[in-house]
Amino acid sequence: MSVPDEIRLLDERDPLRDFRDRFVAPDDENLVAYLDGNSLGRPPRATADALAGLVTDGWGSRLIRSWSEGWMDWPLTIGDRLAEATLGAAEGQTAVADSTTVCLYKLLRGAAAMRPGRDEIVGDRQNFPTDGYVVQAVADELGLTVRWIESDPAGGVTPEQVGEVLTERTAVVTLSHTAYRSAYLTDLPAITELAHRAGALTVWDLCHSVGSVPLALDEWGVDFAAGCTYKFLNAGPGAPAFMYVRGEHLDRFAQPIWGWMGHRRPFDMAPGYQPAPGMRRLLSGTPPITGLVGVAEGVALVAEAGIERIRAKAVELTELVVRLTDQWLAPHGVRLASPRDPGRRGAHVTVTHPDGPALSERLIAAGVIIDHRAPDAIRVGLSPLTTSFSEAYRAMAVFRDLVRHARRCG
Repeated sequence: MSVPDEIRLLDERDPLRDFRDRFVAPDDENLVAYLDGNSLGRPPRATADALAGLVTDGWGSRLIRSWSEGWMDWPLTIGDRLAEATLGAAEGQTAVADSTTVCLYKLLRGAAAMRPGRDEIVGDRQNFPTDGYVVQAVADELGLTVRWIESDPAGGVTPEQVGEVLTERTAVVTLSHTAYRSAYLTDLPAITELAHRAGALTVWDLCHSVGSVPLALDEWGVDFAAGCTYKFLNAGPGAPAFMYVRGEHLDRFAQPIWGWMGHRRPFDMAPGYQPAPGMRRLLSGTPPITGLVGVAEGVALVAEAGIERIRAKAVELTELVVRLTDQWLAPHGVRLASPRDPGRRGAHVTVTHPDGPALSERLIAAGVIIDHRAPDAIRVGLSPLTTSFSEAYRAMAVFRDLVRHARRCG
């Protein structure tokens, strides 16, 4: 499939173009484009080498001695690297451990306990299902009421909506920075400020932001945040998530899942739990060392590329997809379900079609890997380190041909 000169020129001028070669190339001759990196990023070549070295050296040669030679501190040292490269956060406030679900539970449960006498949590009904489940679970455990915001599925939560439900009874506001369906970028600083004025704390889900959108958690006054590492950080399937706790809260924060790794003196094997100082108290069980290898390598690539350059390319890629959606897809019943303003849009573009599930299957069968979100949404993920402009163009051309055919057949 030919690509216009203007698209090829975008690739030639792309300052991040060489990063594509630092990822494992898919062994699939039928693949046209991988546009699902917002669900699972591609594997860096360096990760394969690092994992092999772990098996032969750290694990294979040093054996259990590797725990005292660095492994014990990896959740914190790698957390600090992640914070510097992607979160806009000083060291000592970030740890990599557990799944996103467990991290969110720890933060939300601990944050609610820091506001005794307040009995409400603010959440988004359209947030990722796990977030809603965790919110309801914590509310049920503590006897709290959830004040649900009904956000626009093609948009997201606005400061005005938050302001309408905040009261002196609000303990915690918990939302996603980038909406998983629409890629809407919530006004995180404004909402955090609103919550603080009401005396509430904030817990932010950064899963679709970290590694694709510049963040400034310290500057914005964020209290707590969590996010996964297997999307734009390319850390691998099931790689551990991270937790951010603002430094001023650490001494008073009590996370609910006590484990030996978060104990002040873990090798004392003492019967009584005493939380460790600092971010180590956020840990529970034994760190997932193999997963942490992937996080370290993914973070290193993002740090080298620079989050501002990554964001700039994400804007260009999504603008291209929006333009082609308007030109090629809209006449055939495809509707844009992401913000038009690139300043309010993350690194994916969502479109909808009445035949969304079947169309998604046909796209994947034709070599365009996207994902479907019920009932009718198709997400086009643009990962700046691995997606070229030509790849995105070819994928949209396949999309155009499929919807044309579907309309003729209909």
